[in-house]
Amino acid sequence: MYEGKRNAAHAFSEHTCPDEKDIAKGDEREHGARIIKITDFSDPQLDLYARYTEGQLLNRHEPEKGIFIGESPKVIERALDAGCVPISFLMEEKHVEGQGKELLARCPQVPVYTAEFQVLTRLTGFQLTRGMLCAMYRPPLPSPEEVCRGGRRIAVLENVMNPTNVGAVFRSAAALGIHGILLTPGCSNPLYRRAIRVSMGTVFQIPWTFFKGKDIWPREGSRLLHDLGYKTAAMALSPDAIALDDPRLKKEDRLAVILGTEGDGLSESTIADCDYTVRIPMYHGVDSLNVAAASAVAFWELCRCAEAEKFRE
Repeated sequence: MYEGKRNAAHAFSEHTCPDEKDIAKGDEREHGARIIKITDFSDPQLDLYARYTEGQLLNRHEPEKGIFIGESPKVIERALDAGCVPISFLMEEKHVEGQGKELLARCPQVPVYTAEFQVLTRLTGFQLTRGMLCAMYRPPLPSPEEVCRGGRRIAVLENVMNPTNVGAVFRSAAALGIHGILLTPGCSNPLYRRAIRVSMGTVFQIPWTFFKGKDIWPREGSRLLHDLGYKTAAMALSPDAIALDDPRLKKEDRLAVILGTEGDGLSESTIADCDYTVRIPMYHGVDSLNVAAASAVAFWELCRCAEAEKFRE
C-alpha cells in the first residue's frame, strides 16, 4: 500500500527518539533488537507514548514528520506489512522473547523500550494493547485518483468525527470488499490510536486518503468521482430514497457509497449532488443506524456481486 521509506533522522527531538549513547547502553538480543529498560514512568523516553497528544503526533505543520502509535502485535504486523517505518517499540519485558520476538526480528536495531507491567499500566489504555506498542512514521497519503484506481466499490466518509466509528467503518470495509476510502477534512484521522485499534489494523490494508481543502467537497469531489467513472450513492433518510437492495445499485459497474456524520448525517448539498439516495429498510419504528453499523450493512449488500469477489481474500 505504501511505497518507500522516509529519511527522517532529523525529525524528532531528544525526548522523542533515543540518542546513540542510550542505544549503546541497551541490551542487544540475538534477533538484533536494542533493549532499553525503563523503570520510571516520568522518563522522557516515554513521552512519545505517554504524554504526546494526537495533535502533536500528527504534526500538521510538518506532516512529513508525523507519527502514529500502533497497539498490539497484530496491528503492528499489519503496519509493517504495509511498509510503515518503525521508530521504536514499547513492551513488557516478557514479550521481547515472547509474542514480540518475530516482529523485533523484522526490525533489527530499532530501539525497544521495556518495563515491568506495573510501570506500563500507568499508560492510558495499556491493558488494551496486548502488551506491545510501536511508534511509526506516518506514510505519505495517495491522491484520491490513486485510491479509486481499479476499484468497483469505494466509500466516502463526510465529517465522521468519532475515531471509534472511523475505525469500525474501516474494519467493515476491509472485510466486506470495499476497495478504498476517501475522507473529507472534517473526519477523524484513521491513524489516531483509537481508530487504528478499533480497525484492528485494517487502516493499513486498504488505500485511503483525505480530500484536500475544505471547499473541495461536495461539489468538486463529486465531480472527480464522476470523472473516474463512479456513480454516487448517498446513504440518507430522504423521502425519495431507494431501498438498499434496489437492482439498479448492483448493476452499477462503479459505485461510491457516501456516509455522513454522526447525528446529522449527510449535508443537503451532498445528497443533491449524488446519483442515488439510498436507505436501509428497518423495522419496529427504528429510523436510523449508527454510521459504523450502517456502513457494514451497506457494504455487505453492495459488494455481493460476483465481480467484487476479487477484492476478498
